[in-house]
Amino acid sequence: MTIEYFAFGIAYSFTSWIFGMVFNSILVKTEFYNRLSHLNFIESKTVNKYIGLFYFKWVVKNTFFKFFNQKIKIQNKNTSLADIRREMTIAEISHLIGFIFVAVIAVLKSISVNPVCGATIMLVNIIMNLYPALLQQENKRRLDKLIVNE
Repeated sequence: MTIEYFAFGIAYSFTSWIFGMVFNSILVKTEFYNRLSHLNFIESKTVNKYIGLFYFKWVVKNTFFKFFNQKIKIQNKNTSLADIRREMTIAEISHLIGFIFVAVIAVLKSISVNPVCGATIMLVNIIMNLYPALLQQENKRRLDKLIVNE
């Protein structure tokens, strides 16, 4: 049964990426979005290391995930760091919206099916939505240091 729940988690998470992008395109037109673009859940490099963000970053850089968002890539010296930061913000907030979407589903599945189902879906959600958002936040902090020095 847990493999079935794991498959549900993957399906919900992939679906949440689309939901996140659609909802983000609506949210970007609001004043509230500017405040969202400066979120920092975990500022400590030590905590990021402790939760394994370094390993997640390695997986993203060295697997097929590196092909997902080509707009977040420095192509040459003419690449605008501000544009890359804006694309990082879009990706981060889309993942956070997706995370909330799947978290609600996980709670509902915990109640309607069983807690193992909800926990398994939530575990997949953390890996596929929360970690990418945390990685974008870390990358934005690094990029902000370069933008200030430009």
